[in-house]
Order: sequence, then structure tokens, then C-alpha cells
Amino acid sequence: MIKSRSPKEILNEIKWRGLDLKECEVIYLHRGAPGDRKSIRGDEIEKIEGGFMVIGETMIPLHRILEIKFKGVTVFRRI
Repeated sequence: MIKSRSPKEILNEIKWRGLDLKECEVIYLHRGAPGDRKSIRGDEIEKIEGGFMVIGETMIPLHRILEIKFKGVTVFRRI
């Protein structure tokens, strides 16, 4: 299914292959949130710019991505 390895490549592959970003869940480190984790749907990401994903006016470093799921299947997990 998803062949890429890094979070940036995975998110771009989903987009480029025309797969539905609504089916993608991105869990990232968010200090202060319960468990220091926050989850968003892939379609909430406006763009990926350099080493960041842009959500509204917020730029989240890609190195904070802990897990990416597509259709409930984990395609990336930071160890």
C-alpha cells in the first residue's frame, strides 16, 4: 500500500496517489495536550513546507509526528 518511509514522503505519497487524506490520521507530539499527543485528519494539513506541516496559521515540525495511520492501519510509527 504505502511505500514511503518518512512522514513527509508518506503524506506526499497519499496526496500524489490521489488517496483520500480524510482517511489519514496524524498523531504528533503536542506539549500540554493530554498525554502530550494530538491527532488530526490528513485533510486538515494545508501544506507541507520544508520540515513543517502547516495547519491554519500553525507550523508543526515534521519531526514531532509520532504516528500516521491510513484507513486505521499504521503506516508510520516513530520508535
